[in-house]
Amino acid sequence: MSHINNTVQGFLFEDLDIRGAYVHLGSAWRSMTEGRGYAPAVARLLGQTTAVATLIAANLKQPGRLSFHVRGHGPLSLLVVDCNERLRLRGMAKAEADLKEAPLPALVGDGRLVLSLHTEAAREPYQSVVPLAGDTVAAIFEHYLAQSEQQPTGLWLACDDQGTAGLFLQALPGAAEKDADGWNRLLHLAATVKPEELLGLSAAELLPRLFPEETVRLFEPRVVAYECPRDEDKVAAMLRSLGREEVETMIGEEGVLEVKDDICNQTYRFDAGMLARLFDAPKPTLH
Repeated sequence: MSHINNTVQGFLFEDLDIRGAYVHLGSAWRSMTEGRGYAPAVARLLGQTTAVATLIAANLKQPGRLSFHVRGHGPLSLLVVDCNERLRLRGMAKAEADLKEAPLPALVGDGRLVLSLHTEAAREPYQSVVPLAGDTVAAIFEHYLAQSEQQPTGLWLACDDQGTAGLFLQALPGAAEKDADGWNRLLHLAATVKPEELLGLSAAELLPRLFPEETVRLFEPRVVAYECPRDEDKVAAMLRSLGREEVETMIGEEGVLEVKDDICNQTYRFDAGMLARLFDAPKPTLH
């Protein structure tokens, strides 16, 4: 699958005024989940949400970061995915170890799914609650996108341990005037897509197979990457903000403080000497 690895590609049905996009994540998805030990049901939910986040982030028109966040008291207690306008993504989930397949609302329990958009232009992030209107990730986001953008929307998702993929369709204003049956025809054809086709074919292979009678213009694919670098300075600044007294109470019996970065699955270790230097060193000045 190297020829379709880690890309999102837009397309347009020129005769119908219907747009779409196809995302496939291979090694980026495997890097996000490496060493996590997710149950298959958890990995599938995280993968499908990651595909959706990538599809939406690909439409960002200015520098920013799009985040999806679920927090609640159900079997799935936490799910975070974020992706910026450069299509650099990261994500994680926390759930009961023996979590089984179930509709997403049942897994979230009393939790909520919130979309946040952080941009350089706005002091406060834009936030929107995504209604859990549906039993699957695809149905929930299909409903949300159709409501938020006021245009008919279709979404098909697939995920396994090697990759995650998504197909998105949306009617543009005036599409019904151009072809009254066009939207329903494409929905019917897209609904025949199999998970193995989504996960195993490129856009150039998939679209003619699904829509053999339609004229499709493919745009240039954009590369998606998993990005979660270590950031010692950020962790040090967080510890400084807690204060020396608070940090000293957190040091273990072995004289070592471990800070776990859950979203990047990384651990930072500070011994007593490092912590002493942290608080004795001059604070960085702002220029």
